[in-house]
Amino acid sequence: MATQGGLNLSGRKPNIAVVGATGLVGGTFLRVLEERKFPYEKAYLFASAKSAGKTVAFDGKDYVIEELTETAFDGKGIDIALFSAGGGTSEKFSPIAAAAGAVVVDNSSQWRMDPDVPLVVPEVNPEDAAAAIGGKGIIANPNCSTIQAVVVLKPLYDKYGIKRVIYSTYQAVAGSGIKGIKDLEEGIKGNDICVAYPHPIFGNCLPHIDVFLDNGYTKEEMKMVNETHKILHDDRIGVTATTVRVPVFTSHSESINVEFEKPFGSDQEIKDLLAASPGIVLRDDPAHNVYPLAREATDTDPVYVGRIRRDESVASGINFWCVADNVRKGAATNAVQIAELLIR
Repeated sequence: MATQGGLNLSGRKPNIAVVGATGLVGGTFLRVLEERKFPYEKAYLFASAKSAGKTVAFDGKDYVIEELTETAFDGKGIDIALFSAGGGTSEKFSPIAAAAGAVVVDNSSQWRMDPDVPLVVPEVNPEDAAAAIGGKGIIANPNCSTIQAVVVLKPLYDKYGIKRVIYSTYQAVAGSGIKGIKDLEEGIKGNDICVAYPHPIFGNCLPHIDVFLDNGYTKEEMKMVNETHKILHDDRIGVTATTVRVPVFTSHSESINVEFEKPFGSDQEIKDLLAASPGIVLRDDPAHNVYPLAREATDTDPVYVGRIRRDESVASGINFWCVADNVRKGAATNAVQIAELLIR
């Protein structure tokens, strides 16, 4: 049952589930739930048959991984299910979990562009989360590269309006999961092993994330275009993207160019606005070599912003650099924040 704002738990703590609990993001779900002291009554951890029976420590207890099956949610009273097990698994099992009474927060790309499924970044459009309750019972977690971008774009959009956005991303191998990390580790050792990528990632920048589409863009690039429109509820914004995989283990970096509809006063005006906005840490003092770095962002939750400067080629626009941990804010933390909205 639900209220207008979230789940109606009648004063009790929710029962939660993590699907894909043995994966990179699934394991981070568990860490973030612990760190944020997410309140729950019972927890259930699910994974594939290959991982079923393994023991995972969570919140001071040992849990035995259960196999994800069509009946896995029956009789458990699960209120919130965090999914990170791939699009195919989510396509099949998210509706099953929702039919059993859970609200699913899904980290795959399966549901992001479904018009009946909200796509939520809590600092940007928290009100959209409630649409899942009474609807399909599914909330989509956006693409990692989109999440950190829109956290910064939202306060700018609200104050100045946005005509156009140009994304150039420098994305860490953790975005490809354990296989991407392994490719980089082996490359560092001198082994050109290509499991996650078509070319060695060590010593390379690959302008190729996900598959190429008929329009010449990659699927990752079009995710950023389409998801920006959906999250900000504005298809009028011109959005283009080039996404690049780089030999960094964790945390995506992005160069973003924004053209505004309205004029702004000074660079400091933009800095002050962003510094006061939720989820953002300002790192902008070039004279002292202070700007966002992947190593600083790793294993933290904020979006770091710096190199803020006027774009002198347009009437009103800026360039900025933003960095965030793609496994935490770009996946697990954002999903847990959505779960927090549901019980608030």
